[in-house]
Amino acid sequence: MLIFGHALADFVLQPDAMGYGKNRNDKIHDKEHSLFPVWWYWLSAHSIVHGGVVYLITGNFLFGIIETVVHWITDFAKCEGWIGMHQDQAIHIACKIGYCYFLTDQAQLLGIL
Repeated sequence: MLIFGHALADFVLQPDAMGYGKNRNDKIHDKEHSLFPVWWYWLSAHSIVHGGVVYLITGNFLFGIIETVVHWITDFAKCEGWIGMHQDQAIHIACKIGYCYFLTDQAQLLGIL
């Protein structure tokens, strides 16, 4: 379900304006006095959507916060050209696997599984 949520938030719920807007290096930000929102508004909103999806699926607020922060940093790195799209997606998927691991481990500790 987390992978589905990621695909939904990263591809379906991300309009073109957000995809371009979250990159501070995109030509859309060339005009100094543009009415277009600043890049970090877009990147933060996109990351918060991802954090919200993780929280809604896991019910774990901390995972939602972690997802928001890690997603912001990862997408910033991609926009800066430090990593490519495949590395970006691998980091996102690794986070989802990590949440599943910790949720399963936590459930075992509590005797639920």
